Amino acid sequence: MRLQPEHLATLLAIVDAGTFDAAARRLHVTPSAVSQRVKALEAEVGQVVVVRTAPCRATPAGEALVRLARQQSLLESEALAGLATGEGDRVDLPIVVNADSMSTWFTGVLTDAAGWDDVVLRVRVEDQDHSARLLRSGEVLGAVTSDPTPVQGCSTEPLVTMRYLPAATPELLDRHRAGRGFDWATAPLVRFNGKDDIQQRLLDRHGVASAPPTHEVPDGAGFVAAVRAGLGWGALLTTQLAPLLEAGDVVRLGSRDHVDVQLYWQRWRLPSAHLDRLSETVRTAASSAAPRSTVRRPAERATRHTPR
Repeated sequence: MRLQPEHLATLLAIVDAGTFDAAARRLHVTPSAVSQRVKALEAEVGQVVVVRTAPCRATPAGEALVRLARQQSLLESEALAGLATGEGDRVDLPIVVNADSMSTWFTGVLTDAAGWDDVVLRVRVEDQDHSARLLRSGEVLGAVTSDPTPVQGCSTEPLVTMRYLPAATPELLDRHRAGRGFDWATAPLVRFNGKDDIQQRLLDRHGVASAPPTHEVPDGAGFVAAVRAGLGWGALLTTQLAPLLEAGDVVRLGSRDHVDVQLYWQRWRLPSAHLDRLSETVRTAASSAAPRSTVRRPAERATRHTPR
């Protein structure tokens, strides 16, 4: 069996664009042609490769083909770029990053990438569990994640440790004092989403068995704004916390309380100059952020956690 390149390219376009119609526009063909190519591909492999939902997604069998199509697309784009004498098509680099990295040190990657005239950078913001699935399915080429275990076909390396410190407004602290300390059991808190367990880990350390009032604000800037407004206490990055402490907007809760999250860079093991350059840029940006946002402990075991 020999898979047709245009069939694989069509499958990749559907997964990236989300619908058959959008894939048709991307490929400059009719929706009917897209549908025929997918049916032909499914006939070739004897399995359904696309779940016809909104958005469309690859089946487990389709994910293996998406990985192949992504690899072929990347290597073909780099080969054509090396042959081109003028301005050619840009190489597509889809990656996934956790939200807190995206709003802090990863901006250094975007600054460097602004000077690249040969790539299209497509950044998705997702949590750890989703980023691993995106790597396995072939939807992204690299991921900033807290999971040190590499996805099959990928390599992994440590990047930076993000330190989170609990903080609240002085008013919230006054309302929930317990003697000289803070009443963790009754004070409302803010978390990023249902998978954000940083605040819960702090509650566990203080022996809180009940569930305090919990607000959810699934946005990096919005999360900081919620803590600053007094909606609840929350664990902030050191870089987020410093200016708020200086302005007197918040106070730190528990002088020794903190949560460290080790982040890693996972990428496909492909002989790609563009992916190599991106990896080096990610590595450099994370390294430059380390003195401001991390405390590196080489001998410390990696923290398994879903970063926001």
